[in-house]
Amino acid sequence: MEHKAEHIIKALTSDIPLSLFGPDRFLHIVKIAEQLELKDKALLVEFLNTLLSVMLTRGASDIELGGYGTKNRIWLRIYGKKEPGRELPALTEDEAALLISSLLTKSQIEHLAKFRNVDFSYSYYNKEQGKKVRFRADAYFEMDTVALNMRAISADVRPLESLEFHKGALRMMSHKHFKFGLSLITGITGSGKSSTLDSIIDYHNNNDNAHVIIIASPIEFVHRSEKCIIRHREVSKDVKTFKEGVIQSLRQDPDIIVIGEMRDPDTIMAALEVSDTGHKVFSTLHTSSASESIERIIAEVNPVEQERVRNRLADVLLSVVSQKLVPSLDGKRVLAKEVLVVNSSVKAAIKNNNISEIYGMINMGAQSGMVTLEQDLLRLYLQKKISKENAVAYANNKKRLVQLMNSI
Repeated sequence: MEHKAEHIIKALTSDIPLSLFGPDRFLHIVKIAEQLELKDKALLVEFLNTLLSVMLTRGASDIELGGYGTKNRIWLRIYGKKEPGRELPALTEDEAALLISSLLTKSQIEHLAKFRNVDFSYSYYNKEQGKKVRFRADAYFEMDTVALNMRAISADVRPLESLEFHKGALRMMSHKHFKFGLSLITGITGSGKSSTLDSIIDYHNNNDNAHVIIIASPIEFVHRSEKCIIRHREVSKDVKTFKEGVIQSLRQDPDIIVIGEMRDPDTIMAALEVSDTGHKVFSTLHTSSASESIERIIAEVNPVEQERVRNRLADVLLSVVSQKLVPSLDGKRVLAKEVLVVNSSVKAAIKNNNISEIYGMINMGAQSGMVTLEQDLLRLYLQKKISKENAVAYANNKKRLVQLMNSI
């Protein structure tokens, strides 16, 4: 099957005019693909599914293909390390573009050509696992060529208890204990934010009778309603924007609103407003510490609005989890996290714009469930899960971590 698909791909891309570049070249490739018979189109999709099956078998989290940077190779990320898949076929830029186009709908192709980027989700039935597997995908232009990243979405959700949160932090995140307010999961790309968010949703699904609305781009893990009724709304498919999804959710009788990412001022303001109107809200940010998360939210809005946002954030913020995935001694990765539980002192620090004081509050707040990233990295090092070198490398405050290690 792979041989037939590769033959089709090579034949279709062998005579593309050299005068075509960028989106024009991609759209020309799309037109060629539209002329394929259904059985040949199916072969291309099966070929891609085979590549994804190899990816999953090797335990990779991501696959990369297409674009100038790949050097015609297919790359995998395995336990955090990016490397070319030596057993995978080579694909020219045009061949990869043809394969990528076979995954996209007409509207997604138009969006990619116009905006040079499109996010989408993809799933197929994996025979080895005996079930459907899902991927988060991002197609984009690089050096006038089309590239693709696909990230595997775990078919299973880790129990929230296994993430080793203190009971004080768990109470803040629980809808049973706090009916409204904002909890944030933050970290750099690839730090496991979505997995932690799914664990929180799954916890509520098994323990609370509530209505959960998830607004994401794209939808990753699909939850099956148990004790909760869970709605999934994908941005660009089910709703136009995050902001519209949040505003519309107020008319849909939710208890818990999950916002995939607070990526712009409008979404941030909408999240604060619904948190303040009696709803439990969870969301993510691309930040590496609790203090940075608070500063980012305030800095994102117009300076005229910042004082009002600072006061509102202080009133609604319940907790912040900032996490990293650190290479472990067994060759895999382990979760390290900083946890802020918002108490009256933290609220006062936010309102008075004394954000720099919050790290010290986290450092002294172990009894209420707080932990700095450096304290958690020290714990993992003492448990012989990570090396001293990696503990220091992944610390936000390296000097502080060295002090903690020297005090043992």
